[in-house]
Amino acid sequence: MRVEVLGSGGATTTPRPGCTCRVCEEARAKGAPYVRTGPSVFVHGPNVLFDTPEESKLQLDRARIGDIAACFYSHWHPDHTMGRRVWETRNGDFRGWPREAKRQHFTDIYLPQQVAVDFRAYLGGMEHLEFMQQRGWIRIHELRDGETVLIGDVEIRPFRLAEDYVYAFELVGRDRRLLLAMDELNGWVPPAEVCGADLAVLPMGICEYDPFNGERRLHRDHPVLQYEATFVETLEIVDRLEAKRVVLSHVEEVDELGYDDLLRLPGALGRELTFAYDGLVVEV
Repeated sequence: MRVEVLGSGGATTTPRPGCTCRVCEEARAKGAPYVRTGPSVFVHGPNVLFDTPEESKLQLDRARIGDIAACFYSHWHPDHTMGRRVWETRNGDFRGWPREAKRQHFTDIYLPQQVAVDFRAYLGGMEHLEFMQQRGWIRIHELRDGETVLIGDVEIRPFRLAEDYVYAFELVGRDRRLLLAMDELNGWVPPAEVCGADLAVLPMGICEYDPFNGERRLHRDHPVLQYEATFVETLEIVDRLEAKRVVLSHVEEVDELGYDDLLRLPGALGRELTFAYDGLVVEV
């Protein structure tokens, strides 16, 4: 397996429209890898996509990704789902005619149990997917908790995190194990069965404190601290996981950490970590 981070940003991408902070201006001036688009990961081998942010069409084209065997959605939040129209633009045959001569091309879409429930409740997610299924662009598969999916020679197991509307994924193939959590580690204590993976890709978490000097960056009463894991809490999860390699992604623009800052941070912390950027490729 080979993991490609298509988008390393979070709900706030870099640059953020209208923002003139140092990090956003640097991203505008320098482009990649200083630019961070919405959260998405592609795993080569089984050729599986995880989540479709608004920039999904751009990301897939930029990475020159051809075959996509399947897409799994981790949860319903818009920064992870609102690029789902990619299945229309990717799979629709807009040239072929008559209708019976159109090229049939579809992608299998997998929705873990609670994700399917939430897609029916929020943002018209299921209605949109069903429309695309009717057109023949996708096939929807709803998974019950505990079910696994075999794609090629890789078994994919979705499992709920502490925030039980969101799922992480364990991918196992050829004696290699990948743990992929796209977002929302708040309150999660890793169970023993997911520890010791060859690679863990996790969201970075919100910087309540400046990671270099320890100064408080968020007010102690800020509501985001009630429902988001902090960077410090993420590091505690990293310690418990004992993965052979860790990549931290879902880097929020509001934390005002640029590409160069994150290159320096592992050394400042005395830790072996990799901070993702758009286009990062890691072998499992």
